[in-house]
Amino acid sequence: MKKVLIVSPHFPPINAPDMQRVRLALPYLRGHGWEPTVLAVAPEFIEGGVCEPLLEATYPADVRVVRVGGLRPHFTRWAGIGRLWWRCGRALRRAGEELLRAERFTAVLFSTTQFSAFALGPRWRAQFGVPYVVDYQDPWVSDYYARTGTRPPGGALKHGLSQWAARRQEPAVLRAASGVIAVSEAYGAMLARLYPWFDAARVRVLPFGAAAADFEVAGRHRPAAPLVDLEDGQVHHVYTGRGGPDMHEALTVLFRACRKFRTTHPAEAARMKFHFIGTGYAPPPLGEDTVLPVARAEGVAEAVHEHRYRVPYFEALHYLIRAQALMAVGSNDPGYSASKIFPCLLARRPLLLIYHEQSPVLALAARMAAGQRHGFGGGADLDTVAAAVHAQWFVGRGFAAPAPFDEAAFAPYSAAAMTAQLAAVLDAAAGGERSERGQP
Repeated sequence: MKKVLIVSPHFPPINAPDMQRVRLALPYLRGHGWEPTVLAVAPEFIEGGVCEPLLEATYPADVRVVRVGGLRPHFTRWAGIGRLWWRCGRALRRAGEELLRAERFTAVLFSTTQFSAFALGPRWRAQFGVPYVVDYQDPWVSDYYARTGTRPPGGALKHGLSQWAARRQEPAVLRAASGVIAVSEAYGAMLARLYPWFDAARVRVLPFGAAAADFEVAGRHRPAAPLVDLEDGQVHHVYTGRGGPDMHEALTVLFRACRKFRTTHPAEAARMKFHFIGTGYAPPPLGEDTVLPVARAEGVAEAVHEHRYRVPYFEALHYLIRAQALMAVGSNDPGYSASKIFPCLLARRPLLLIYHEQSPVLALAARMAAGQRHGFGGGADLDTVAAAVHAQWFVGRGFAAPAPFDEAAFAPYSAAAMTAQLAAVLDAAAGGERSERGQP
């Protein structure tokens, strides 16, 4: 049995988006010949993390998880320092090196948005001869905020410093990597633009999978203090996941269509409620609303509820499977990942998708014949798209239509199928099959 060390600083019982690939893969890796060991940060050192013990029941209980400490958040928050890697990265590096020194691992997988962890790859390859694979769940180096004028999370100074470090570290990481995976096909092209020597074909596109078993658990789970009463006779639209300024266009389309519906069908529109749950990453009482300001600008704020703090994963699924309708609103970045629609599909509720017209989400949903799909950007202005949403979703009662999708088309995106592809990438890395094309 080959052994893989998986570096995933966020890990159950912490509920964080960047641990999902690892969590979903663990039940299947052994079936592909890989024995996993997970290297993570202990829950008490993760600021703002939602602790959800139920997540630990979704992967084999005998998987070894090594947890490290570091500096607790209250020791550094007074100085404005909250970043996990700055507080716990040294402890994680030392624990990883102890493991690699004590036993032979066939490969290392870095699956996290704590991108500074990627820089351990070249170090460990040189020191221990172990090949590694990096998982791009977001871009590491990105000009998005500068290009769009959007305020970066944490402010311009912190973002600028992190990007300065990223530009110095990323080339060495990519040159020495034995495998590169990414949630979006846009990332390979982006890396090739940044580094002319990098071959975009090296990137294996692997969205996060989805596990039907999670919905079986969610069907039996009810929140102790629900945020939404979904059985009060209103028509509840639910969105779960992050918000942000990059979703301004999609939200404008939705709320503009809603405002028009309130004019054309006031009695029916009065029953419409829109819930955005878990839109921010900052812990209470930090953070700010990003959805409600758009709703206010469009004159529909009284119908919109934003809960900006993260909620447990199975609580989020509870709202998805019991809502009258679901919303999937996307970024103005065309490379936005398609993964987040998978839970919406498995919830089997009427689904409205509003994404950039070049987003892979719309193409994927079309292949699965899933949801009602609307694209903005390019030649379609927001008023035109909002008019289509008004006519088809609201007046046409798309929110009450059946929600079928092509299960055969979905099958390759299941957790089991995605893990098979991940294992193939690890196999290639272990076999020394890293492509040398494009190397200087």
